[in-house]
Amino acid sequence: MDMIENRTFDEIQIGESASLVRTLTREDIELFAVMSGDINPTHVDEEYAHSDMFHKIIAHGMWGGSLIATVLGTKLPGPGTIYLGQTLHFHHPITIGDTITVTVTVTSKKADGHRVSFDCQCVNQRGEVVISGCAEGIAPTTKVKRPCVILPEVHMHEHGTWYRHLIELTKELAPIRTAVVHPVDENALLGAIEAAEADLIIPILVGPEKKIQAVAAALHVDLSPYRMIATEHSHAAAEQAVALARAGQVEALMKGSLHTDELMQAVLAPGIGLSTARRMSHVFVEDVPTYPRPLFLTDTAINIYPDLEAKRDIVQNAIDLAHVLGIEIPKVAILSAIETVNPKMHSTLEAAALCKMADRRQITGGIVDGPLAFDTAVSPEAAHTKGIVTPVEGQADILVVPDLESGNMLAKQLEYLAEAQAAGIVLGARVPIILTSRSDSPLVHKASCALAVLVTQSKRKAKPCSE
Repeated sequence: MDMIENRTFDEIQIGESASLVRTLTREDIELFAVMSGDINPTHVDEEYAHSDMFHKIIAHGMWGGSLIATVLGTKLPGPGTIYLGQTLHFHHPITIGDTITVTVTVTSKKADGHRVSFDCQCVNQRGEVVISGCAEGIAPTTKVKRPCVILPEVHMHEHGTWYRHLIELTKELAPIRTAVVHPVDENALLGAIEAAEADLIIPILVGPEKKIQAVAAALHVDLSPYRMIATEHSHAAAEQAVALARAGQVEALMKGSLHTDELMQAVLAPGIGLSTARRMSHVFVEDVPTYPRPLFLTDTAINIYPDLEAKRDIVQNAIDLAHVLGIEIPKVAILSAIETVNPKMHSTLEAAALCKMADRRQITGGIVDGPLAFDTAVSPEAAHTKGIVTPVEGQADILVVPDLESGNMLAKQLEYLAEAQAAGIVLGARVPIILTSRSDSPLVHKASCALAVLVTQSKRKAKPCSE
């Protein structure tokens, strides 16, 4: 067991020194900013601050000084030290990736008050002195030797990092013409405008003109750059948007201020809708802070109680989307409450059937396994404890839920208990359908539009096929 031991005032010798070596990471900067509450953009926003200034202020003023205090508090003198102060001079910037050797050396002792003075130096991997100065503290008089405290493991997650990467994938792609259906509230209209300003979509606003103009006026938004098609109400807006898609005038639909079922009723209308040979399904692409990869969750919005045939398409739609986003062989977990097939639990039977369909290439492009409980699908530790051995265990890319109710509840739990964000899209129609929620942030709106752009681009590259 590792021990921590101090040097008492009587044991300390002038000229004695102690050191530690650390490498500066971005996580160090972010964690220090979180702990201190420092949100000065010069300190935490590399785009705002010049790179050298950014690293110099953070690393010298906070990180470097804290490392000196760490040596004094844990090595020389060590536990029981009362830190009185320090004077530091900064000579060179410290950048992310620099390895710093921190050394403190005893320069004097005063028996009155057990005060000890130290020379302090921080030297980088190139031998340059980046920080120098002096410090003073009261050394302990009682010997301390005890086991080291194991610090908690801290994981830093910057919300939206993966979504920003997703949007970045569209930078070289042209925006897609998108019918925005009934955008008569602030969230729906702004979501479309912000996506347009990000060069993701070319919006065509479909709905009651007076209501749309009233929202725009309240928000001080200029709608003159955008085409508008006036309809009497939301139902007519959905029908008009679907007609635009069938005529090839738009490449995507975007849900505005109407219920999903109202929009989908027009999409699914026999003979005049957007149906194809593939069953339509909804996929959430989740950014979950506690999960190391994007998580695809399906179906949570379209198919209420899908049968086996519908689930085959649900799985294939999600796999195809994962391919579009660069995941070559996604791992698919067919969820149930248990990992064994139980004739009394229909979801376990369908999970087993879907796996056999994947074996027979009725489902292609991914590794499919199930039934799997949620914990064994996302946690290697849970899978190991239960003795579950599968290529999907603990590292699923795609979660396929038994039905819409369980899927919707899981999505909401991830959002409100795990701080997940969810960009959503409907696949299997003639065009991708962007489903947004009133609670979606601007970033999630844009990420959903980016999904539609990438799907559309993939369709353009694919060989024509009958629908």
